[in-house]
Amino acid sequence: MKVAIIGYSGSGKSTLAGRLGSFYNCPVLYLDKIQFEENWKERDVETAKAIVKDFLDSNGSWIIDGNYTKFFRERRLEEADVIIYMNFSRWICLRQVLARYRKYKGKTRESIADGCDEKLDYEFIKWILIDGRLKEKQEQYAETIKKYSEKTIILKNRKETSAFLYNLLAQEKM
Repeated sequence: MKVAIIGYSGSGKSTLAGRLGSFYNCPVLYLDKIQFEENWKERDVETAKAIVKDFLDSNGSWIIDGNYTKFFRERRLEEADVIIYMNFSRWICLRQVLARYRKYKGKTRESIADGCDEKLDYEFIKWILIDGRLKEKQEQYAETIKKYSEKTIILKNRKETSAFLYNLLAQEKM
């Protein structure tokens, strides 16, 4: 199974990726972990792309969490059996980021590079509320949904995400 998870920052992409990785017993690639090195330093683009390419080439099944266009976005979407678009409202995303910050403050999450302690600053809040939702980004998501409509699942909130996971487990028991 190959699953690409895309969507807004703070929507729960990494959490869902981890759960699906456990469910399908396959490797998970968190693109934030590729984008950044220790202390939130951006990794060299060519090195990062090589890591992602190796992951894609080496795994028959995978879960990939993230939006980064430069990391073989079109290949990921094309190869995915399922694309999950986390289309949560900006306010839900902000609330979840605030909760995540409280939980991980001073710690590094599994879905980010070692040495990148959880942080919350003005730029990130602005990204969640405004910059990450500019028309260009919304159009990119709309194009993806249109192009891959037969294999795209849209989740708009935690209730829908929980129902999606519940249905997966129910299908597995059948």
